[in-house]
Amino acid sequence: MADEKREIERKYESDDSGLPDLTGVGGVTAVLDKGVVELDATYYDTADERLAADSLTLRRRTGGADAGWHLKFPVAPGIRDEIRAPLSDTVPEEIAALVRSRVRDTELIPLVRLRSARDVRHLVDADGVLLAEASVDAVTAERLGGKGGAAQWTEIEVELADGGDPAFLDLVEKRLRRAGVHPSRSPSKLARALEQTAGRKRRRKDKPTRPVTAGDHVLAYLRAQRDVLVELDPAVRRDVPDAVHRMRVATRRARSTLRSFRPVLDRTVTDPIGVELKWLAGELGVGRDQEVLAERLTTALDTVPPALITGPVRERLVSWSETGHGSAQSHLAGVLDSRRYLTLLDTLDRLLADPPLRKAGGKRPEKVLGKAVRKDLATLSALVEEALGAPPGKERDAAVHEARKKAKRTRYAAEAATKALGEPARALTASMKTLTTLLGDHQDSVMARLTLLELSAVAHAAGESTFTYGLLYGREEARAAAAEAELPALWREITQRASG
Repeated sequence: MADEKREIERKYESDDSGLPDLTGVGGVTAVLDKGVVELDATYYDTADERLAADSLTLRRRTGGADAGWHLKFPVAPGIRDEIRAPLSDTVPEEIAALVRSRVRDTELIPLVRLRSARDVRHLVDADGVLLAEASVDAVTAERLGGKGGAAQWTEIEVELADGGDPAFLDLVEKRLRRAGVHPSRSPSKLARALEQTAGRKRRRKDKPTRPVTAGDHVLAYLRAQRDVLVELDPAVRRDVPDAVHRMRVATRRARSTLRSFRPVLDRTVTDPIGVELKWLAGELGVGRDQEVLAERLTTALDTVPPALITGPVRERLVSWSETGHGSAQSHLAGVLDSRRYLTLLDTLDRLLADPPLRKAGGKRPEKVLGKAVRKDLATLSALVEEALGAPPGKERDAAVHEARKKAKRTRYAAEAATKALGEPARALTASMKTLTTLLGDHQDSVMARLTLLELSAVAHAAGESTFTYGLLYGREEARAAAAEAELPALWREITQRASG
């Protein structure tokens, strides 16, 4: 099984003088010599270096205390999440899955071999507690496959101890700079090795160009959503908090964009993609919807006086939530490994590389995008009026839900048009966010009441009191009624702002 740790470190250029004395820096009372460790690492990537282009590193390393497979994801400058798996001859499946959204069907091959003689020092405080590990690494890099050369360099690496204060590294860096030691020009050993052994200029990700036409703006927004899907895929697999929600939102944004801007992109090409995006959003929602409901009901239960909680209500909520989460996570892993999902990513890539632009896509964006946004807003207006006029109950609930979905689409259309339309689009985006929050609370109340009825039925069958479920149900009814009462005034405010 793979495990995970957060790595916080900094790298510096080094010369023959080695590591300056760091005694006294930030509470360091001793610098302990831990000897020299021989490390041998082979780095894997696709032939076109897709992982390196996204600053990911995948290696198989022997030597040292953590021999095995290591996959590193960038979090911030100097901070990476490292996924580790035991040593094996081939890339472990749990590691391969985390790069699948980038690699897909392309083969991972050994690109670079790095051998390092690591001279290790432990920086400890007066109690002998490890503050950081500092090392001087003499590195030899070799490009594999006969497509480059070799390189050598020496660098200093300072890695913060687990749970340490990152501010400690600032103090170390201040001392190193005073000693004439400067930060490395490369973010990682691999980046430096690829640069120095390539025998050619390394391929880098194309920088986005400034959008000019209506098509440029739509494609830039779509490209951003495609990138989010690819980047969040491993986070969803790792069950990172909020990753499923963010990936689902990106999926919905992409689908809404294809629908809102049909005058820009040929719908005979984009409509089938929209069907696949709807499928993916639905699969991502399997776990997310239950996660939202569990949090809502648990929070609501926390506000109920203990005397009014009869029976094992909290235990049933926890069991329902955990059971659903576990099965949803397993289901999602299957979805992300499916041929259908990987084909969708490939299709989005092809769309962006060779977009099926219509005539309007080559025109100036203000008129084309503005018209599309206004059309979405007009449809939303009709749906809100329908919801306001519907009788209370299931009919109004359904109408409010339809208005909520259209409000989201209008919001995403305004977001996509913001760079072209400026402040009016920004204001509309903010208004739609407020509206969807209100309508979303209403829909969550509808779903919470259905869930409470189901849990109550199970509790009743087990001979337990259902009083607390009824109490929570009544509160959810009141929340929905409050949202319905607030909607007319909010909608008047939004329409007045939009017309002004």
